[in-house]
Amino acid sequence: MPAAPLDRRPAGAERSSTRTIRSDALSLPTVLAAKGSTTSAVIIPAKDEESTIGGVLDAVLPHLECGLLDELIVVDDGSSDATAEVAARPGVTVLRRREGGGKGAAMSAGFEASSAELLLFLDGDVENTTEHFVPRMLGPLLLDPEIMLVKAFYDRPFGDQPTGGGRVTELTARPALAVLFPELASLRQPLAGETATRRIVLEKVGLEDGYRVEMGLLIDVALQWGETSIAEVDLGIRIHRNRPLGDLAPMAREILAVALERAAGAQL
Repeated sequence: MPAAPLDRRPAGAERSSTRTIRSDALSLPTVLAAKGSTTSAVIIPAKDEESTIGGVLDAVLPHLECGLLDELIVVDDGSSDATAEVAARPGVTVLRRREGGGKGAAMSAGFEASSAELLLFLDGDVENTTEHFVPRMLGPLLLDPEIMLVKAFYDRPFGDQPTGGGRVTELTARPALAVLFPELASLRQPLAGETATRRIVLEKVGLEDGYRVEMGLLIDVALQWGETSIAEVDLGIRIHRNRPLGDLAPMAREILAVALERAAGAQL
């Protein structure tokens, strides 16, 4: 089966060369046909996610069974609940690590435990992960060797409103990109936990600790390979807990700090 064409139109009206890839180009049969001998893994960093990690794994495990995935790793990031026990299913490698370094360190631990060429990171707290997440996120990497990073975009409900979630994204991440890296300003969800990349990328640029990880990786890829190496894919609606406003300030500070550091370094 020939690979479906990719949509290379800009993601928005802003100055941008990142790509939005049509979901209909990323069906499971198309992506499976493109996989060949390329190895792939899903890595799920999770902390105190016993209520949701099972549903995430329900959506991912069929792709291990059909051959789209070669590895499935859950990194229990110092949970105080039964996250690790719930995740301990046939085919799933569960890594337990002591708390420290936050999400970025957990992602690094999963990367180091994997040997796959393609790596898809998924969040463990999403309440509506579906089977289409995996082929849509891995598909661009399999269909186009020039793509180095894939970011999800989606609608995020807030309370009883259909949108409005992702306050740090809208109030910190996207404004910072618009000012410091305008070529990335049109990305809808720069902090999306659903992120796919190549092993060679992480070997080159690494992963930041804590909440710095998503913004750091995004900007590092743009600086190293250009914004045309970044693609985004629509995952529909994403439902997970919305944190209290007071919990978001540390996240916003870390994200702004890493953007400012990268901008200063790029000017040297």
